[in-house]
Amino acid sequence: MSTSGPEPSPAAGEAVDVRLAVAGDTRAFERLYRAHAGRVHALARRMADASEADELTQEVFVRAWQGLAGFRGDAAFSTWLHRVAVNVILTRRAAYAVRRERMVEGDEAFDELPAPARGREHGVDLERAIARLPEGARRVFVLHDVEGYKHEEIAATLGVTAGTSKAQLHRARLLLRGHLGGA
Repeated sequence: MSTSGPEPSPAAGEAVDVRLAVAGDTRAFERLYRAHAGRVHALARRMADASEADELTQEVFVRAWQGLAGFRGDAAFSTWLHRVAVNVILTRRAAYAVRRERMVEGDEAFDELPAPARGREHGVDLERAIARLPEGARRVFVLHDVEGYKHEEIAATLGVTAGTSKAQLHRARLLLRGHLGGA
């Protein structure tokens, strides 16, 4: 018979790990890393090239470690970490903006995706289809449809208008539908 009382909730355990990590406990931060690395990696794969996801995930956690003292606990750690991840990914993508267009305008967006494969042997690969979207459409699609941001939040994050966000989301959905063979 145990007299230690009820077991703490996972959220309470995470709060303890956050406090310990803020105090410099690297093992506590490692537990936080293990709990959240999968979601951060998935976000990086969707918002950037899949080939950059490992490096971006590492960079997110380096930034999180460096900025952990600034975490006030007003929101859940996962919310704060998600915001760090979005900022790191967008900052990285902005560095590449010199070589690429930020937003694809007009009908040329439709020219950037190959025609949908004919036949069932190819299957549906949503991740690959998302990766093929033009950069602006992909960012908005991931932030809105995958991560649940509102158009106003996306507009503020990306430095565009809410109307541009809506237009890019519409474009992304059309392109995905065409690529995946839907009507």
